[in-house]
Amino acid sequence: MKSTPPSKREKGWHSQGADSLPEVFRSIQVPKGRSFWRKLLAYAGPGFLVSVGYMDPGNWATDLAGGARFGYTLLSVILISNMIAILLQHLCVKLGVVTGRDLAQACRDHYPKPVVWGLWVICEAAIAACDLAEVVGSAIGLQLLFGIPLVWGCAITTLDVMVILVLQNRGFRYVEAVVVTLILTIGGCFMAEMIFAKPDLAGIAKGMIPSAEILQNREMLFVAIGILGATVMPHNLYLHSSIVQTRNFNRDDEGKAEAIKFATIDSTFALMCALFINGGILIVAAAAFHNTGHQDVAEIQDAYKLLSPVLGVGVASTLFAVALLASGQSSTLTGTLAGQIVMEGFLNFRMVPWLRRMITRLIAVVPAVIIIGYYGEGKTTDLLVWSQVILSMQLSFAVIPLLMFTSEKAKMGRFSNPVWIKVLAWASAVVIVVLNLKLLFDFFAPAEWVDAIGF
Repeated sequence: MKSTPPSKREKGWHSQGADSLPEVFRSIQVPKGRSFWRKLLAYAGPGFLVSVGYMDPGNWATDLAGGARFGYTLLSVILISNMIAILLQHLCVKLGVVTGRDLAQACRDHYPKPVVWGLWVICEAAIAACDLAEVVGSAIGLQLLFGIPLVWGCAITTLDVMVILVLQNRGFRYVEAVVVTLILTIGGCFMAEMIFAKPDLAGIAKGMIPSAEILQNREMLFVAIGILGATVMPHNLYLHSSIVQTRNFNRDDEGKAEAIKFATIDSTFALMCALFINGGILIVAAAAFHNTGHQDVAEIQDAYKLLSPVLGVGVASTLFAVALLASGQSSTLTGTLAGQIVMEGFLNFRMVPWLRRMITRLIAVVPAVIIIGYYGEGKTTDLLVWSQVILSMQLSFAVIPLLMFTSEKAKMGRFSNPVWIKVLAWASAVVIVVLNLKLLFDFFAPAEWVDAIGF
């Protein structure tokens, strides 16, 4: 029996919601009475937009550092992070489909104003950190391929704001198609790189098993938390809960259940592709640098210069740079969308899309240009790693509201989280919080305290 679609002001919310990304809200039709594969094709797309955040240039810095310095050990962190990401993105799908709100709107419609403003400020800082990684990564790719100075490369990245507007005005499917093309480019490049690198399969299998050494080694833990921050992206939780609403599905319980099923398949498949690419970056770094006397490779530029000589394949470095540029460009497409969703959702304030996206980009470009100009180009990878740690610090402020909302019967009705999902989701949240507290303790507590507790 079908239920009547609820209004935006349902029980459990203290204010009325608005359409998320109204310019593309419910703009893509879902065929009725068609085959499984036709429906899956209609829902496919948002998962890939989300997945690019899991393979952005910030991942490159952390995965390269992890592979070069620690071999295959941190593969388990990538695997666990990806499993957490799959679960959290499923919850985003449920929130968007069932409530008709993205995560930012849900926070605004649930929390008092001071809390909403605080969450917005924290989220904007995380988006700025994410955009910084994407700007710097794209600029490095331009420099490696075309010799463009990093400062100019950062400035050039502002032009893709206009590309997003042109694509979105033609239809959201165009945005999705471009992103999928860029993901295929990245995946193809790293498939070739792994063939060239001839990694140790036994080492890869061992690296998939978590090791206590990760928690005991402060340097390894720092990179591990960077990988976590680079993999589970807080802005993706806001993004996915919004763009899943671009599909015009039936708003009764049967239609919502179908939308959740197909959107979850879409995001799970896309994130498994991201796992392959993330793991591929670390595996190539481990195979090429860890056991060849180049464990100190930390800069993306150094990795680019060494790949071809170490692997003995002339095209290896070029493929690496092409994949990096594709990674940066695909990430910027989604990062600017997330910025729009966050501002409109938290503040219920709409700004001309091109202006909002230009502001988002300038918040990242200006610090990048200043830091590169002052410290030199050698600090770019440090910028990328730190941006991912900042993202990891913000995760709890996005994850905990998401778990609370999707577990609440008054908000979700029969779609509220079952016990087993609650257990897994809250366990994931605890892992995120504990690792972040551990990082803060290690960096700010006196060294003798850290040594005394032995953890």
